[in-house]
Amino acid sequence: MKVININQTPKSIAENDFFVGGAVSTQPLVTNDTGQDFNMTHVNFGPGARNKLHTHSSDQVLLVTDGIGIVGTEKEKSVVQIGDLIHIPAGEKHWHGATTDSHFSHISLTLLSSVSNFFEQ
Repeated sequence: MKVININQTPKSIAENDFFVGGAVSTQPLVTNDTGQDFNMTHVNFGPGARNKLHTHSSDQVLLVTDGIGIVGTEKEKSVVQIGDLIHIPAGEKHWHGATTDSHFSHISLTLLSSVSNFFEQ
């Protein structure tokens, strides 16, 4: 057994082209070095920050831990808040991030073997 406290997990600034609109940091919680079959990451978006439209080769689950965010597909958008759980089926084009007036944090869970494909926006 391993107990992980999110507040004691180091944050890394996400510096890549997959995020737009503001600062994003990540905190890996469960990774392949622990021998698990899944990735679990705490993702923190500054106001207005989000990721680009993308898909995963496995289902993705998001659990909102702080702030107010938006999760969208090509057809709809949902405002989400602390305690909301979002299930995104494998292959569904989607994006997620903070509203313009709030920060937003979620825990992301995908299979370790999941591949992400990002699309230009």
